[in-house]
Amino acid sequence: MAGSRSAGRAAVLSVRPWKRRSEPELEPEPEPEPPLLCTSPLSHGAGSDSGVSDSEESIFSGLEDSGSDSSEGDDEGDEKGKDGAGSDEGPGGTEKTTEEQAQADTAYPRTEMASVLTADEYAEDSSDEEDIRNTVGNVPLEWYEDFPHVGYDLDGRCIYKPLRTQDELDQFLDKMDNPDYWRTVQDPMTGRDLRLTDEQVALVRRLQSGQFGDTGFDPYEPAVDFFSGDVMIHPVTNRPADKRSFIPSLVEKEKVSRMVHAIKMGWIQPRRPQDPTPSFYDLWAQEDPNAVLGRHKMHVPAPKLALPGHAESYNPPPEYLLGEEERAAWEQQEPSERRLSFLPRKFPSLRAVPAYGRFIQERFERCLDLYLCPRQRKMRVNVDPEDLIPKLPRPRDLQPFPTCQALVYRGHSDLVRCLSVSPGGQWLASGSDDGSLRLWEVATARCVRTVSVGGVVRSVAWNPNPTVCLVAVAVEDSVLLLNPALGDRLVAGGTDQLLSAFVPPEEPALQPARWLEASEEERQVGLRLRVCHGKPVTQVTWHGRGDYLAVVLATQGHTQVLIHQLSRRRSQSPFRRSHGQVQRVAFHPSRPFLLVASQRSIRLYHLLRQELTKKLMPNCKWVSSLAVHPAGDNVICGSYDSKLVWFDLDLSTKPYRVLRHHKKALRAVAFHPRYPLFASGSDDGSVIVCHGMVYNDLLQNPLLVPVKVLKGHTLTRDLGVLDITFHPTQPWVFSSGADGTVRLFS
Repeated sequence: MAGSRSAGRAAVLSVRPWKRRSEPELEPEPEPEPPLLCTSPLSHGAGSDSGVSDSEESIFSGLEDSGSDSSEGDDEGDEKGKDGAGSDEGPGGTEKTTEEQAQADTAYPRTEMASVLTADEYAEDSSDEEDIRNTVGNVPLEWYEDFPHVGYDLDGRCIYKPLRTQDELDQFLDKMDNPDYWRTVQDPMTGRDLRLTDEQVALVRRLQSGQFGDTGFDPYEPAVDFFSGDVMIHPVTNRPADKRSFIPSLVEKEKVSRMVHAIKMGWIQPRRPQDPTPSFYDLWAQEDPNAVLGRHKMHVPAPKLALPGHAESYNPPPEYLLGEEERAAWEQQEPSERRLSFLPRKFPSLRAVPAYGRFIQERFERCLDLYLCPRQRKMRVNVDPEDLIPKLPRPRDLQPFPTCQALVYRGHSDLVRCLSVSPGGQWLASGSDDGSLRLWEVATARCVRTVSVGGVVRSVAWNPNPTVCLVAVAVEDSVLLLNPALGDRLVAGGTDQLLSAFVPPEEPALQPARWLEASEEERQVGLRLRVCHGKPVTQVTWHGRGDYLAVVLATQGHTQVLIHQLSRRRSQSPFRRSHGQVQRVAFHPSRPFLLVASQRSIRLYHLLRQELTKKLMPNCKWVSSLAVHPAGDNVICGSYDSKLVWFDLDLSTKPYRVLRHHKKALRAVAFHPRYPLFASGSDDGSVIVCHGMVYNDLLQNPLLVPVKVLKGHTLTRDLGVLDITFHPTQPWVFSSGADGTVRLFS
């Protein structure tokens, strides 16, 4: 940039003529460096004292005009260089005339210009616009913060920053010692400290105070009026008047005719004089006196103060005076809960009564009562509360359903965790923490057989296929398949033949569970197969056809749910990843669906397509139980936060109805296979039976009506009913509790 700038100066100098010096042997003394912030040449004003002649000043003024960075040099220098002639104004204010330029051209040959150019023409440059040595141009100085220089001069040499080794203490001492410290500024172009002159300081102060920079400028000088206010005799111009000034206008005639026509037609109304007197009108003049919201009917009188009683007397009866205990209780109560807002006191005479201390407070409260009193009565809807209750059928119209306790099955020594009824409804299996599985006869409450399994029975499930007599029992990390040999002997014998007909494959496949045959001693008890998993089993459930068995393991990962096939003795894990801790699983009664209930959600999987079909959100903290309607379109689930949630799979993934009838956590829920009944058992020791009618019409929502609360179990270790199940053919419900009993409600 510096090179281009110097080249521009040389181009201008090569064209511009030069003036001969009056004394060639006399070299002008270099002027001191002008302040960079000074915008007006103070030494070159009126009367220069630099000691050089006019001719010398003209020479240097030509150099200054050709190479200066001022606005005049940039704007006018190019024009003068192109024209080859013009007037140049030097520092002394002298101008070159045409004759002097002509003499300079004839007296000075072209060859002498080279000798002048070879000299240091910038040594005598007196530009006061800015320091011409730093030719960095329009470049941000922040770019030079990491460099030791701040720019370049015209010769391309670096302009180094001044060394600043002063710390804060030295700067403070300099500030105290230097009297010109307050007028010293730093030049951003060179980084040097400059001392402002008195004229520059005065200029800065004028600009800060909002005045003009030039002291000779008068902003309040009188304005010169070009036209006086006096009436002149002669016109300003002697132009003759136009013809249209004394001939009627046709345009105005057309406008007037239009206005006359509008007035005749009534489109334009004449302005009537306004009456200056204010008009008042009744705000409620148009009000219907027979309206319900009439003003006279909505009047609310100010509330009246209650009349003083005996307690406010200065000599109240003794029974109105408070004792020490009553006084302490009165002081501890909240002001809003106190029956009296003051303490009754007794004085011997009226003269001894002091001024009432709460007088101002009560007056203020009275003002608030008057100010905040509602001035309009709210229209209350006269609705019978009975109409707000949904119209539900009477429970006696929804019979049959269990109403009372019929039998109690006693025999377990510890809490009974699980129940299951045979497909025919004749036998009942129950598992307990005492390590035994008991088989009962439903009609007589007689214990037919007791099987010791050697551990806590977590779950028990009777095979729903009536042609197979088999019971699945979850004990610790194994699932035991028992043949109780109850009922028809042909069915029991056919079950053993079905299990013995299995032929193991030559190359056993890798499975997540091991199938083990029972020993002879175990076969005498009724055990036929043992499925070992390696993890504790929490639930076992059968498919509707009786060939598949689903198991829930108390472990982490994708192997929480396993499906076993009885006929082929195969086990498989249907999931690749886990979606939380699985609580319950259930097969769909008619379609190839598997419902998996985790802590916060219920997922519906299609087993053939191996994909997720729906995800139900029960909005519960912890799901504890799950049951599927026999038709397969509705699902209920219980939770530990005392909620029973009903889902309609055809309606939405959100709950259709949430029932909160229990006071404690729900442990089990169940549907009746034939009747429109469902029940729930809770830790509060009760079983609530509800009527749940599902209609074939898809436009009609299910009807849910609680019909009976059954109680009989006693709470043990804060546990009540642990499991419930319905009889397959009768409207009976079985419940097992923490008190070690099984109860039948019919």
